[in-house]
Amino acid sequence: MIKYRLRCDKDHSFDAWFRDSATYDKQADASLLACPACGSSAVSKALMAPNVSSSKKKDDSAPEQTVPAVSEVPQEMIELRQKLAALRTEVESNFDYVGKDFAEEARKIHYGEKDPHGIYGETTPTEAEALRDEGIGFGAIPWLPKSDA
Repeated sequence: MIKYRLRCDKDHSFDAWFRDSATYDKQADASLLACPACGSSAVSKALMAPNVSSSKKKDDSAPEQTVPAVSEVPQEMIELRQKLAALRTEVESNFDYVGKDFAEEARKIHYGEKDPHGIYGETTPTEAEALRDEGIGFGAIPWLPKSDA
């Protein structure tokens, strides 16, 4: 097993374990690595320093981020990523993007203030819970970054 420090294009860093360097290369080439902080698949190896013992105590106040990794990429995983990418394309082509105003726009449609039509955007967990409490139907989609398409 080998542990790599990875960094995304948004400058988030995280660690991931791989069976060997070839496994990392295979997953990176297939765009199967994603930043756990932002979802970006523009991930590369970060500069790493050797692990040297020191008499100083390590600062454990900030938890280290990790990313799930698999040694062999099952065909089902590749097909699922392709389906999620197709779903994103379908939603972006046929629904109106309302950004962070999703909850407000969903309410307007639900209460008849706007004509019913498909929308998509972002909402906080608190807003999502409030929409459910009001009986407003919506769904959450695992959103792959466009570079994973």
